Amino acid sequence: MELVIALLILVITMVIGVPVALSFVASCAYMLVATGTDAKFLLPYGFSRVNSIVLLTLPMFILAGALMEHGGIGKKLISAVERLVGTIKGGLAVVTIISCAVFGAISGSSAATLTCIGSIMAPRLKENGYPEEIVGALIASASVLGVLIPPSTIMILYSWTSNTSVLACFLATAVPGIVLATLFSVSTYFMIRKNPNVVVYTKEELRERTRAEKEERKRTHEPGAFAAVLMPVIILGSIYGGILTPTEAAAISVAYALPVGWFIYKKLNFSILRTALTQAATTTGVIMLMMITVQMLSRLYTQEQLPQMVLKLLTSISSNPQMIMLMVNFFMIILGMLMDDSSAVLLATPILVPVVTTIGYSPIHFAAILAVNLGLGCVTPPTAPLLYLSGRITNTETRVMLLPTLKYIVFAWLPTLILTTYIPQISMFLPTLMGYGD
Repeated sequence: MELVIALLILVITMVIGVPVALSFVASCAYMLVATGTDAKFLLPYGFSRVNSIVLLTLPMFILAGALMEHGGIGKKLISAVERLVGTIKGGLAVVTIISCAVFGAISGSSAATLTCIGSIMAPRLKENGYPEEIVGALIASASVLGVLIPPSTIMILYSWTSNTSVLACFLATAVPGIVLATLFSVSTYFMIRKNPNVVVYTKEELRERTRAEKEERKRTHEPGAFAAVLMPVIILGSIYGGILTPTEAAAISVAYALPVGWFIYKKLNFSILRTALTQAATTTGVIMLMMITVQMLSRLYTQEQLPQMVLKLLTSISSNPQMIMLMVNFFMIILGMLMDDSSAVLLATPILVPVVTTIGYSPIHFAAILAVNLGLGCVTPPTAPLLYLSGRITNTETRVMLLPTLKYIVFAWLPTLILTTYIPQISMFLPTLMGYGD
């Protein structure tokens, strides 16, 4: 009964708007009083858990994302991608999807991705005849790709909480992320293929645009996109090539984004740098506070055998592992609807990892399942926090975005979730190839 009340306190306080970290503290305080547990060990335990070099990755990637957003790198990445797919029907939508994946991977924030890429691409998409409801829904869904495309801060949190290799989690989410991006592109194509207002550039027109842009850059002495494109190549190449650890790559991303934004694209100054540092420090502080409180709460949950109780409840409904995973997926989608992705992964991991490993799922495989579920929850009505943010960024009413969002859920999100959950090879192929398989 104490566990049920503690969980209700946690959910109710978050629903009514209490900050997530304080909701964790409230639930933790009730557990201490109700069970008579000595509180002296909790703070040292929480501190010892967050005293990890892996967590240095978080502020570095967050700062790199802020520098990309304010330093002009995001805009240059979009220009580079547009040249590759600008001549196909729906090509500009594909540009948006790929740009969100690249920017989101480095920034680690779906909201930052939506703000940066959305503010650049929404006017361009509308100018090229894309209906506003599709623009808003597309940007909302595509902004979540950073959760899946590595390096992802959510996967760093998951790997730390579950004691799993960071690189293995990165590898597990890469293929599902590519599958999801592909389904987004295909779904968008079918939604706009018969729309005569959508502009499609011929190769000659795109060549002419590129030539005009080069001439304009020469006249204004503005640099091209090479330095921006090189950033994800360096970061991803160094991680997957085994040259740098994710923590070292995160530091390199800041060391690269700072001079590129300041001296090459000349968009950074001391005022913007101060804003970026403040943004990164604030976000990191919030995450670290949540991590300490959730570690204390998860320790109490573990002592009271909450994972075992959850497993017993699920197996009492069905002993079939596939049915149990269906219920786990449903729970995680609801969790993603109620809270931000960082909070959700910190809460779900200690509770659900023991459950899924008991029924035969690998923690590495579960990393991909968790990431897809939380991303889906962020855009699933009625809560859908990213959908509302997209409405503000793209100046689109939320109600008109609901139908295209539902189409993305049915034809992109759910197929990806089903494939990731029930075909382990999709998420385990790369980890197994790199020696992380079971």
